Amino acid sequence: MNTFLLENGNELVVKIFEHIYISVIALLLGVIVAVPLGIALTRTNKLANIIIGLASVLQTIPSLALLTMFIPFFGVGKMTAVVALFIYSLLPILRNTYLGIKGVDPNMVDAAKGMGMTDYEQIRLVEVPLALPTIMRGIRLGTVYVIAWATLASYIGGGGLGDLIFSGLNLYKPELIIGGTIPVVLLALISDFLLGLLEKRLSPKMKEANS
Repeated sequence: MNTFLLENGNELVVKIFEHIYISVIALLLGVIVAVPLGIALTRTNKLANIIIGLASVLQTIPSLALLTMFIPFFGVGKMTAVVALFIYSLLPILRNTYLGIKGVDPNMVDAAKGMGMTDYEQIRLVEVPLALPTIMRGIRLGTVYVIAWATLASYIGGGGLGDLIFSGLNLYKPELIIGGTIPVVLLALISDFLLGLLEKRLSPKMKEANS
């Protein structure tokens, strides 16, 4: 391992940052789209079944097939990788947001209405805070998915740690495969741990316990 770091240390750092970059951009886009959409779908059950069903279908498309589908539109490189990873991040975040909001105690919603809250205030002050643990679990799952699948970005010139892994496979160099795989696993574990801490910090019950 010391030899690997001496020979490939600089490249490893670059690939880690590339991997983080495409993963973070894809995940942020997923959150920006899926959370508001999930909330909106709780107001229309028929449309919810269609949209969540469509997201489920997209999730079943093989990763490489999805990547190649976007090449005619975005070419090769990071943009195509980000778009594909964004699509893969949608389902867990969308589904958990929908289920989280749907799972809020109706009595709490009725109480908010009785206090004269607008629909927006109900969502912001009551429903989202109570659904946050479920929403965060979807974001955590989506994060792990994105970090793992980002390795395939290498196939379309998107960079990331997949470059090391696939170089190792092509050149029959196990040290490159291991050197690329271990950081991917560590990134997924660290991200899940940090998001878990954030979930606890933002949880209404945790706030009450600390106050």
